[in-house]
Amino acid sequence: MSSSSIIWTKIDEAPALATYTLLPMVKAFLKGSGIDIQTSDISLAGRIISQFPEHLSDTQKQVDALQQLGELTQSPTANIIKLPNISASIPQLKTALEELQQKGYDIPDYPDEPKNEAEKALQQRFATVLGSAVNPVLREGNSDRRAAAAVKRFAQKNPHRMMKDWPAGPSKTRVAYMSEKDFFGSENSTTLAQPTEVKIEFLDKDGQVSVLKDWLTLQAGEVIDTAVMNVQALRSFYTKTIEEAKNEATLLSLHLKATMMKISDPIMFGHAVSVYFEDALDKHAAILQDIGANVNNGLADVEDKLDRLAADKKAEIEADIAAVYENQPDLAMVDSARGITNLHVPNNIIIDASMPNIVRDGGRMWNKDDKLQDTIAMIPDRSYATIYYEIIENCKIHGQFDPATMGSVSNVGLMAQKAEEYGSHDKTFEAPAHGSIRVVDSTGSVLLKQSVEPGDIFRMCQAKDAPIRDWVKLAVSRARASGSPAIFWLDENRAHDAEIIKKVQLYLKDHATSGLDIRIMNPVEAMKFSLQRIRKGENTISVTGNVLRDYLTDLFPILELGTSARMLSIVPLMKGGGLFETGAGGSAPKHVQQFLKEGHLRWDSLGEYCALVPSFELIARNTGNEQAAILAATLDEAISTYLENAKSPSRKVNELDNRGSSFSLGLYWAKALAAQDKDLDMKTRFKRVYDLLKVNQSRIERELLAAQGSPVDIGGYFLPDFAKVSSAMRPSDTFNEIIDAM
Repeated sequence: MSSSSIIWTKIDEAPALATYTLLPMVKAFLKGSGIDIQTSDISLAGRIISQFPEHLSDTQKQVDALQQLGELTQSPTANIIKLPNISASIPQLKTALEELQQKGYDIPDYPDEPKNEAEKALQQRFATVLGSAVNPVLREGNSDRRAAAAVKRFAQKNPHRMMKDWPAGPSKTRVAYMSEKDFFGSENSTTLAQPTEVKIEFLDKDGQVSVLKDWLTLQAGEVIDTAVMNVQALRSFYTKTIEEAKNEATLLSLHLKATMMKISDPIMFGHAVSVYFEDALDKHAAILQDIGANVNNGLADVEDKLDRLAADKKAEIEADIAAVYENQPDLAMVDSARGITNLHVPNNIIIDASMPNIVRDGGRMWNKDDKLQDTIAMIPDRSYATIYYEIIENCKIHGQFDPATMGSVSNVGLMAQKAEEYGSHDKTFEAPAHGSIRVVDSTGSVLLKQSVEPGDIFRMCQAKDAPIRDWVKLAVSRARASGSPAIFWLDENRAHDAEIIKKVQLYLKDHATSGLDIRIMNPVEAMKFSLQRIRKGENTISVTGNVLRDYLTDLFPILELGTSARMLSIVPLMKGGGLFETGAGGSAPKHVQQFLKEGHLRWDSLGEYCALVPSFELIARNTGNEQAAILAATLDEAISTYLENAKSPSRKVNELDNRGSSFSLGLYWAKALAAQDKDLDMKTRFKRVYDLLKVNQSRIERELLAAQGSPVDIGGYFLPDFAKVSSAMRPSDTFNEIIDAM
């Protein structure tokens, strides 16, 4: 790859569809600039296909593009635009597999319950595409996530209208979390003085040792920690909270992240399902086990597996499940019309998207009657539940936030080299029996140890020293550039954070911080401080670990901008390149559903537009390519014009959608390029393009609108047909002719 190449990731769902419109236009604008854009397939389907080449034809086989991109991040020329991809749960994986198999891909089924060593090995192969498989590979730098200045200005001038008032009377909504025996309470941590290798062992009560994970290489200065979720305490917490919701006449909701925390959170989700539906599931436990029903995949998996039974038995179990609803508190709904509850599918409710929506909706979620109602939001582990508790309580006192006046909370996030919890998947285990799980080094010394009971969830996490140094450096540079306070959200009472605090205090001494406001606060105090400033219209930088980075960069943008997809996400790679992420894909499935039904794609590609600007700027810095600098400056200008003219996609069919939005951006970009005087050849070229687009504007917009209003066939969900999607996403012959002729 040359220093003038950009890698554009091929991904899934709505942002993938939008790419069919946007990328041909961008490539056309780049002709003659010396910049080329290449695509790399890291979609869920592409990742699955790449892992099973042995039974595929040559035309079906795909390279492991994710591995290639991971290698590229180590190059100073790396320039990657990474769109939101599916972090697959097991139900999503199975659905994708079914589609691929129907299309002739000879890929085996996922073994839910491996019966032999071959099936265990097969399950491990599939594990490479589950959950947060992509991000830890690509994120070889720390995160700088904030709203672009033009986006924030527009949001304040044109505040989104999704905010709902908090009730004048007392709200019953609250966050419920465990008080003991959770990950927070059990965590222990240490910093390694020397490099070493470790393995993770289970020691049973009889002294028998079994290896859970073989040798893992660790570096000097690396922070490691272990924690255990006690499942009996977890189930007791669920039971208690269910009873409280029933007594308080609130909805009950569960907020986890089963997509990213692909081992621990599905298990925690499954325990919530089994406790809530205990009467029905315990009554039929034996037969449900026989048919392979897995509560970790949600109630939907249980209901789907009932089709394997005789009609009368299926009806009996369905009736018993229905009876549970009569005796338990009402569940928050994902889809009231279809009866899809908060406990149906683990990837339907993702905490970093669902909790901001509770705040946005005045402390409420949707009930079975499709009306908003107060809820008790269960977030079992205290590590991060307290930040949501604090913002809910703040709104009860001070009311709803005002997007027209509220300040911003940007983020500097520690995520490089699989830092912290999101890198724990291969070190997360369900305890097989009473005993202990320990981390043992190459000399036989026990570094960390946890007592466990059957079914307890153990995890080990890591954070290497070099990423922590880089994170501190990035925080200082952002504080200096913005003039805003930078707050490290670290809790001295949490074992892992205590180790990180030592490093932060040490590495801050490497930088000139005079005149900067840099503080360390526990998450609750940091949230209080940030909310106080937000309500005064002041900006703050949150400097956080990996999971809080994820949570906060959805929470605050959803409130102030209406969506986190509008955030600028820059990852300066530690080896000198750049990774530019384009926003959040949590709403992408709903956008696809609407597109297939109505031919209207409401996905907002603003994140992609914004990501291109620093991508071009990186090329300009690295190569001295003046055209790259011009493309960046004019695109930034076009984005401002796009926002000022309200060209974001509408939510309603037969109004402006993603295709019309990208056309509008192209029109404004061509206009800006035609108006600049730094490169006369570009000026002349784009004057012709702008004139053609402008004179044909009405015709192009009519052609784009005419494509809406009817169902669309794209030939698949996870692996759509290229020709069908191209036709659907490029329906204006007039626009296509102008672009293709550039």
